[in-house]
Amino acid sequence: MKNIIKFLQSRRSITAKNMIDHNINEDDLDTILNCGIRVPDHGALNPWKLIVIKNNARLRIGNDILAKEFKINNPEATEEELDYERKRFCRANVIIAVLFKPVSHPKIPLWEMELSSGAVCTTLLIAAQSLGYAAQWLTEWYAYSKAIIIELGGNPDTDKVAGFIYIGNKEKDPIERRRPKKENVIDFLIE
Repeated sequence: MKNIIKFLQSRRSITAKNMIDHNINEDDLDTILNCGIRVPDHGALNPWKLIVIKNNARLRIGNDILAKEFKINNPEATEEELDYERKRFCRANVIIAVLFKPVSHPKIPLWEMELSSGAVCTTLLIAAQSLGYAAQWLTEWYAYSKAIIIELGGNPDTDKVAGFIYIGNKEKDPIERRRPKKENVIDFLIE
């Protein structure tokens, strides 16, 4: 148990742009995915879906959606910027998209379903990092793209991207970043 606490107290993401693309062990990927779907989920509604993006799908999505959508929204984009968008998903070996898919329920509020989707993202991130992989949870501009939501099998009228979990390898450990002071973010109610 002390190892888990020590890991959580030192956990740090490596940015996708600093990842190196090496194979992710398939058993490790299966473990990461299994951990991700064991989150708190009031009513066992599973208001989320995980989509694993790897191999040639990374560049296909970059060509077919990311570069095209970026060009539409940025008509003055340079070829270098478009190439960056084309290769965006190639920064990591695997990207797990977490799609929030709300479920109609008379008692369970939408907010709890959204929180469950966030818990999936956090758990995937921690599982990948605990196995020694570089990982980062991102929601960049394309997370709000209708075309991406459709590509992931979602309905853009109801579904949202909770996050993209980039998983790759690292050449070096990241440096620590500024963390909040406990007294600024924690209060105690004591009677």
